[in-house]
Amino acid sequence: MLHERRHTRGVGDLAHDIRVSDRPPQALRLAALAERQWGVVSLAQLRDLGLGRGAVRHRVAVGRLHRLYPGVYAVGHRFLGREARALAAVMACGPGAVLSHASAAAHWDLRPTDAAAVDVIGARSRKGVPGVRLHRPRSLDAQDATTHRGIPVTSVARTLLDVAGRVEAHQLERALAQAERLQLYDRRAIEDVLARANGHRGIGSLRRAIGAEPAFTRSDLEARFLRLVRDAGLPAPAVNAIVQAPDHPRLEVDFLWPRERLIVETDGYETHRTRAAFEGDRRRDAALVAAGYAVLRFTWRELAGRPATVVARVTAGCCRACAAVPARAW
Repeated sequence: MLHERRHTRGVGDLAHDIRVSDRPPQALRLAALAERQWGVVSLAQLRDLGLGRGAVRHRVAVGRLHRLYPGVYAVGHRFLGREARALAAVMACGPGAVLSHASAAAHWDLRPTDAAAVDVIGARSRKGVPGVRLHRPRSLDAQDATTHRGIPVTSVARTLLDVAGRVEAHQLERALAQAERLQLYDRRAIEDVLARANGHRGIGSLRRAIGAEPAFTRSDLEARFLRLVRDAGLPAPAVNAIVQAPDHPRLEVDFLWPRERLIVETDGYETHRTRAAFEGDRRRDAALVAAGYAVLRFTWRELAGRPATVVARVTAGCCRACAAVPARAW
């Protein structure tokens, strides 16, 4: 029972330390520091609070501190959220380190990541930090770093540049659209980062991406289809549009060409793998057809493996509508 209690202590449990610690104000300062830093602290900060090496070892032994990395500790327990893990990794890489690349994009809510390792740009080389993917501080100026939600991180513009060198074009476009949606998109800041990039691998991709107005999509599948349409020179569709059909006053569709009355739905496995979802899609399609729309559906496998076929079917759908109404122009 004692062992279990040691490993389920939280930051709030430090109030108990006020009664058992040799210096109550010290416990209060530690609790306040941990609360500001997502529950993690560095060895240097512990020393600033007056805790010597022996005192730190004692707190580790009794479960008040838990070692995450060399010189980095969780206060009270190891059950850390995303922010705590990110900050701990940054602390482990020394002064001047910042969260970067995919981890920074997730922190800014630009693009999710399922990577186990945390991306950090370190101001100095440090090898052998488990769970941390350390990047060189290439062309990282002071203005490319900031603090967001208490964590040192690359700026939004620099994050987009780093991401641009590692993802596909449709994924980058989705990140740009998300930045715009969150009111984080700053074209001038991005152009400034590009001007100082000095051969960064993401320059070309990011420059091309900001040349077109980004459209907000809800998935990589939608973003891939939109990029395919643009690259083929097809007319731009409305994204996530609302249409009306019999007994369905508001149906949201993935892509709509309103003049051509053409609808495209992209089917991801996660949201269309049940019998109910399959039948629901067919009822929607029947209502849309009854309202005079042509409906095309494409899967991830089709978009990735047979893009030319996808383009041909969309082109044919647009052309059929054009033939039906000769005055209609592309």
